[in-house]
Amino acid sequence: MIAAQDLHTEFQFPQEADSQLSSDTDLEDPDGKNARTGRGMAAKKGKKATGDKAKGGGAGKGPGAGWMNGHHQKNGMENMTLFEVVKMGKSATQSVVDDWIEAYKHDRDVALLDLINFFIQCSGCKGAVSGEMFRHMQNSEIIRKMTEEFDEDSGDYPLTLSGPQWKKFRISFCDFIAVLVRQCQYSIIYDEYMMDTVISLLTGLSDSQVRAFRHTSTLAAMKLMTALVNVALNLSINMDNTQRQYETERNKVIAKRANDRLELLLQKRKELQENQDEIENMMNAIFKGVFVHRYRDAIAEIRAICIEEIGVWMKLYSDAFLNDSYLKYVGWTMHDKQGEVRLKCLTALQGLYFNRELSARLELFTSRFKDRIVSMTLDKEYDVAVQAIKLLTLVLQSSDEVLTAEDCESVYHLVYSAHRPIAVASGEFLFKKLFSHRGPEEEGLPRRGRQSLNGSLIKTTVFFFLESELHEHGAYLVDSLWECASDLLKDWETMISLLLDEPMPGEEALTDRQETALVEIMLCAIRQACECHPPVGRGTGKRVLTAKEKKTQLDDRTRITEMFAVALPLLLAKYCVDIDKVTNLLQIPKYFDLDIYTTGRLEKHLDALLRQIWEVVDKHTDTEVLEACSTTYRYLCNEEFTIFNRVDIARSQLLDELVDKFARLVEDFLQEGEEPDEDDAYQVLSTLKKLSAFHNAHDLSKWDLFTCNYRLLNTGLQNGDMPEQIVIHTMQCTHYIILWHLVFKKGWLNHSGMLGRLPTFCLMCQRYLNSINNAVKEQAFTVLCDLLLIFSHQIMSSGREQLEPLVYTPDSSLQAELLDFILDHVFIDQDDDNSTDGQQDDEASKIEALHKRRNLLAAYCKLIIYNVVEINTGADIFKQYMRYYNDYGDIIKETMSKTRQIDKIQCAKTLILSLQKLFNEMLSDLGFNFDRSSSAFCGIKELARRFSLTFGLDQLKTREAIAMLHKDGIEFAFKEPSSQGEGGPPLNLAFLDILSEFSSKLIRQDKRTVHMYLERFMTFHMALQREDCWLPLISYRNSLQVGGDDDTMSVISGISSRGSTVRSKKSKPATSSKRKFSSDAVWMNREQNVQTPVMMHSPHLTSTVLKDPKKMRAEDSYSGAYAMPTEQHPQQPVPPQQHKHKSLKKTSCNVYRIYVLHRRRGSGLMEDDEEPIVEDVMMSSEDRLEDINEGMDFDTMDIDLPASKNRRERTELKPDYFDPSSIMDESVRIFCIVQ
Repeated sequence: MIAAQDLHTEFQFPQEADSQLSSDTDLEDPDGKNARTGRGMAAKKGKKATGDKAKGGGAGKGPGAGWMNGHHQKNGMENMTLFEVVKMGKSATQSVVDDWIEAYKHDRDVALLDLINFFIQCSGCKGAVSGEMFRHMQNSEIIRKMTEEFDEDSGDYPLTLSGPQWKKFRISFCDFIAVLVRQCQYSIIYDEYMMDTVISLLTGLSDSQVRAFRHTSTLAAMKLMTALVNVALNLSINMDNTQRQYETERNKVIAKRANDRLELLLQKRKELQENQDEIENMMNAIFKGVFVHRYRDAIAEIRAICIEEIGVWMKLYSDAFLNDSYLKYVGWTMHDKQGEVRLKCLTALQGLYFNRELSARLELFTSRFKDRIVSMTLDKEYDVAVQAIKLLTLVLQSSDEVLTAEDCESVYHLVYSAHRPIAVASGEFLFKKLFSHRGPEEEGLPRRGRQSLNGSLIKTTVFFFLESELHEHGAYLVDSLWECASDLLKDWETMISLLLDEPMPGEEALTDRQETALVEIMLCAIRQACECHPPVGRGTGKRVLTAKEKKTQLDDRTRITEMFAVALPLLLAKYCVDIDKVTNLLQIPKYFDLDIYTTGRLEKHLDALLRQIWEVVDKHTDTEVLEACSTTYRYLCNEEFTIFNRVDIARSQLLDELVDKFARLVEDFLQEGEEPDEDDAYQVLSTLKKLSAFHNAHDLSKWDLFTCNYRLLNTGLQNGDMPEQIVIHTMQCTHYIILWHLVFKKGWLNHSGMLGRLPTFCLMCQRYLNSINNAVKEQAFTVLCDLLLIFSHQIMSSGREQLEPLVYTPDSSLQAELLDFILDHVFIDQDDDNSTDGQQDDEASKIEALHKRRNLLAAYCKLIIYNVVEINTGADIFKQYMRYYNDYGDIIKETMSKTRQIDKIQCAKTLILSLQKLFNEMLSDLGFNFDRSSSAFCGIKELARRFSLTFGLDQLKTREAIAMLHKDGIEFAFKEPSSQGEGGPPLNLAFLDILSEFSSKLIRQDKRTVHMYLERFMTFHMALQREDCWLPLISYRNSLQVGGDDDTMSVISGISSRGSTVRSKKSKPATSSKRKFSSDAVWMNREQNVQTPVMMHSPHLTSTVLKDPKKMRAEDSYSGAYAMPTEQHPQQPVPPQQHKHKSLKKTSCNVYRIYVLHRRRGSGLMEDDEEPIVEDVMMSSEDRLEDINEGMDFDTMDIDLPASKNRRERTELKPDYFDPSSIMDESVRIFCIVQ
């Protein structure tokens, strides 16, 4: 470690190293003969060596070319500082450094002062070091002075600014330091002045509390250290060369030995050694003064800089730095909490492990920190995990014995990761570990075939795939290995040979399980080659292929077709009875180039393939295999290719045979007087499965299977003994029949019998909803949902009005049965689900059952979203949101969102209906005297809060919906009168506590209107009650009165107080009279003739309509009318009776005033010279925020909100939903007064 003054004795310089430094241009002294002889660093004392400032140039000498008073001057341009020159980046770094060196030779104080200010300005500091400060102040004093002048909040911080200019500046900044040291390496850096001053300054700045100073100086010091390492390496090379020359000369015979040359070589070696000692002292000063403190800095970027540079030092000068004294810093920092720092550690180590010579010297480090590197493969930062895997791959290349089997297994499973870079890196690790080592016995093996090297590697891949026990993820394994082992995975010839050829004597044959895995891997490799994109879940989507990739894709597809057109019939013949193998093999033809069957004269192989598919259909009843056969026929029956006729004939013959067999079997099965046995049922079911599978992909309308299917379904309903699988597949087949008829629309419209099939079949499925068998009910439900959605009113959209006869609308009974099915079969506890037939403990079965229930719920929710069933039926779905949040929360939330997009108001009514249903259920369970702190009531409140959050932040968009929600909620709360008589609370009054969760979504003027509507249901007696049973009413009223008097004033006159002051001093009394009708109740016009007990209007609203808002008193407020207890409102002690008397008097007076004023104004309420009614309550966003925060004693964040609309924009708004001029007649306006 460079830790002592005599560190040079510990250095072991490389004997053969390439010099990375060019010649110096400041002095022609390549051997350093003119370097100073004095040693030591004045910078270490914290004071610059002022006594030698005249050395290297006095004041009497003129400045260097291109510099004047420390400023760069070129081509007559205005003087610029060194920072400005580097920032502009117009001059080459080499020329800038040469100009500075020339200036340093003439007046080093001025040049050095510019260099100091360069570092200060690069930190973003606006201050500058003057010549006086430079001559008389210590470095610490200068830094303190600069800190005082630094505005860290200014944002002017060059190294962290974004944009191409500042990125280029950072590069130029680093280049400048490197070139400066390189150009000064032969003389100036040894003058005991320049380097001592710079190192001392950077060390002081790196210890500053100002982040910009610390960041900039650390970067400069680390780059300076890297440049000095290059100088030390250059000196080491020169010393080695000099030593060799000296040894060569000394070994000559005395007669030929040149003593003068020996003395010169000795003197040169001595000078180089002195220079090396000085460079080592500089590096020690930087390492101890900067690195040791800043590698653990609080700022992650500073730590990353240190680790990045120490990696460069160890790689560049391994003899001096590649030891445990320096490696420990990298090892410790691998535990850093910031991902970017951990990433720098890994990239630094990769540069070391990549070199086999260096990796051999890392044994102790590897043994100490290997476990940490292995654990970083699971790092939460994907980039770090990728680099950790790559580092382990380099460690694996350097030595096979370092990583244990457990270490390797922790990387192996990452080939199945959903993050593709991690998977690809893991695939490369797997390939290096398992496939890269070749023994001597493998030399000379054939290139292709079963006995080739690839044959053993493919077997190894199969073994790994089976051991990983993730047999459904073969596509992910292939994708992980594709970039490093594509040649192996594309060796389909060897794979075919392993499957078809008999094993050689002594060779172990593949087991059935291994053959299945090989077929799956072969299919995945074919898919990857033809589709050229990762499997689902990896990657963002299909990327555009390059021309080279497209050519490779076409070549691979041609090879696949030529190879498997011959081999596939043989493979199907061998594995005809194996379900898994046949299913995968039948997917291969969809990647064929079908033209090759003709151009390559492969028709006989096509016939062989068709015969084998016929055999598969005949032998199998598994749905997956039959659907694979059907899909293969569909791909081969392409009219664009010449093989179409050949394939179509084979398909027609197969279907003719199946249909005839099915008709015969159904006739025998339904024959009266005979009891069908199990064999007959099996024959019907197997044939029905085949027809259903083919009907899914092919049009079988010409065979008219509907009659036979209808007979089976009808018989099942009548007798009730039809096997469930026959019923299920009959429904599915009939479903396909109806859909294929829809493809040919004219057939429906011209055939009256076809139009009647849809209602008949739907009625049949509806009757099966009441079946005792769950599987049958689920199938009937699924088919009904699909048909109702397809044949809904949506079918006439996009200019298809001629399809109106096909529209099928479910009646109320069908809607009710569908909803009941959902409630009975979806919203159930996991333990109540009996669909897994006793396998409740099987986790996979539970997941499968949940997946099935989610599909059923999604099918019904689509009916709600597309308005097939009434939106209000969603209330029974929405009320389950909290209880089944983990299972169905995403589906229900998306349904609410889509429903709101269709009809905001109806959606809001559905939400409140769901809460009402839950409330009624709670009352039936707990009774009317329930505890409002009970879990059931709190659960309903929490659900209401969740519903409220779904309305978003834009209150104007949801204004009407929220208002209607409150209306329905208020009506429900007062719907049932009290069982105690007129003096008791309504039975549903507690619902107002739930409804208050939505009050925050009301805008200010709507709160007033909702409050007025609430008062219509209240009696005078209710307003005086303060018992606990009335608390829901009190809390709900309070939630509608946020802001108190200020809210009232803002509504009446557009003025809102801030604290105790009025927001606008310019408001005129005329504004008050102009805006008095702005917030009348929205629903009163529909109920103006209903004699509902109405509470008297609030005193402060009636008495201040024509009053100057500035004169309003606290006792005029609304809460003063019905005073709360003294401890809550001590400032309002007026008795209720007194306020009642004042209220009656003021109300009768102001009714007359408003009536007269209204008669005078007539219809001129919205005249052009007046502000629109919507203006009454449209405050600016800033003012509204201040009113909301008014009276709060806690700190709030400052949020920049958009400015409110101006008057012209407001006049263009749509009519106010609560605008009385548009929703109320004159008689209602007169008596429903804006208060």
